[in-house]
Amino acid sequence: MKTIFLLSFLSLSVFLNAQENKSKIDALVSPRIATREITVGGANADVQGFDNHSIQFAIDYVAQTGGTVKLNRGVYTIVAPVRLKSNVKLIGAGNETVLKRAKGVQTRYIIDADYGELKLTVENTEGFETGMKIQVTDNDNSGCWNVSTAYITDIMDNVIYIDNGLIRDYRSDQNGLVSNASSVIEVLDAENAEIASLTADGNSAENFFADGCNSAGILILRSKKITVDNVHVKDFNGEGISWQITENITIKNSEISGSGNNGLHPGTGSPFTTIANNNVHHNALDGLFICWRVYQSKVSGNQFHNNGRFGICTGHKDTDVLFENNHIFNNKSDGVNLRGERESNAPHRNIFVNNTIENNGAGGGGYGFSINSPAKDLVLKQNTFKNSAGTQKAAIYVYMAGLKPELTDNIFEHHEFGEIVFEKKQE
Repeated sequence: MKTIFLLSFLSLSVFLNAQENKSKIDALVSPRIATREITVGGANADVQGFDNHSIQFAIDYVAQTGGTVKLNRGVYTIVAPVRLKSNVKLIGAGNETVLKRAKGVQTRYIIDADYGELKLTVENTEGFETGMKIQVTDNDNSGCWNVSTAYITDIMDNVIYIDNGLIRDYRSDQNGLVSNASSVIEVLDAENAEIASLTADGNSAENFFADGCNSAGILILRSKKITVDNVHVKDFNGEGISWQITENITIKNSEISGSGNNGLHPGTGSPFTTIANNNVHHNALDGLFICWRVYQSKVSGNQFHNNGRFGICTGHKDTDVLFENNHIFNNKSDGVNLRGERESNAPHRNIFVNNTIENNGAGGGGYGFSINSPAKDLVLKQNTFKNSAGTQKAAIYVYMAGLKPELTDNIFEHHEFGEIVFEKKQE
């Protein structure tokens, strides 16, 4: 039986180290009270370890007053997500500060896992440990808000105990699975926090797929006034950065690559988002997937390229967004895709100005810009549609469900189907 000694799920050995670290920090923090800064990683750091426990201890300590946790160069092993808190900055030393996911584990549960239940009876608990975050799924409940997530509080024989009740009834005979698929860094129910100057390595080759509404390389949930700056999120087996139920989130100067799903995913009501000067590439689906109710936001100065589907995809109530000075190129399908929505829910009043939309459809055909939604007051102004590779079949394709956008001073290279093409009704 494994017993928890701390609310932060530290093991006994980590607990003892934490007490030693606390004594050291208590001795140092008084003269630093003006800066409220604690260092992590290495013999000369306030907290010496290179793992999520060490980072979490520093964050929890600094969160009492607000301040900065500085991570030194090195590779930090992430068994459970680092949980950032309000009024805390988590700052690395650049690309050489690497938070890397440990190897994933997965097993089947052998008894149905029911709504509200706090335990899982599984085939094999090997590799699981207290403090890990887990996700629970079955065939009918395997995406977004149908996935349960929780932290392991105890393990006894083949039973895993968790801290949050399950949110669905899950069937063991319908491919019922529990895994430790989870984020590298999470910001939950927090505000006024920052993540900067580090690499979040998802180690996708050794981890199971993580759901994008509940986990990501960096997950921001029910939070506001959060900034991600100069961060490389790489090779996460899920979404690179996902922010849901948020306000005033800024993602800037960062690189998001090799994700097993979308690179960037704002949604579920995330207004006042700023996405600026990022390089988003070689992700399995879209570079930027704007989900539901992302409004009054700005997307500027980014590169969205070589992604597995669209460069940018937007749709449900995603209104009043300015897309400016972006380079959208070499994506497998459309450069920009407006998803199908009823008129009441369409992405109205979006403006695309001075973007370069180039050589999309690299996977065998697509359009520079496709419209499958009756979006009103859609403005395309001073954009350049390049097509040197000949892969963009049309610069702009309007499906029957779409409306013609307002076009002003755009530049079009030759496209096989033409500059703006309307889908024909079937005879």
